[in-house]
Amino acid sequence: MYKSLEIFQTASAMARNAGARQAVVARNIANADTPGYKAQEVAKFSDAMDAQSARLRTTRPGHITQSPQVSSGKVTTTGEPSPNGNTVALEDELMKSVAITRDHDKALAVYRHAMTVLRTSLGKL
Repeated sequence: MYKSLEIFQTASAMARNAGARQAVVARNIANADTPGYKAQEVAKFSDAMDAQSARLRTTRPGHITQSPQVSSGKVTTTGEPSPNGNTVALEDELMKSVAITRDHDKALAVYRHAMTVLRTSLGKL
């Protein structure tokens, strides 16, 4: 029942996006010494949502009641190449990892809070 609520779908999409982003950062770190490796990055959840909302146009409020189906995003390459052609900067990857962890924690907090509101409304603390 509660999984069909949009707030839970959004929190789940946020967590999936954070997981995909963290996997790409881990791959970048693992390949930090690989000659010619190009660092990759997945779009943030907020950027993906902005792109999706730009595509959805409504003629009146409530016209489109579609839950967010945000993919993990397109993987793009980033960074300046070193002499061996590798574009991974460990400092940048570690900073991205911390930001991604915060985004994942935010998704969990949204989920927990929505569950608390749902339980309270049902009278089951």
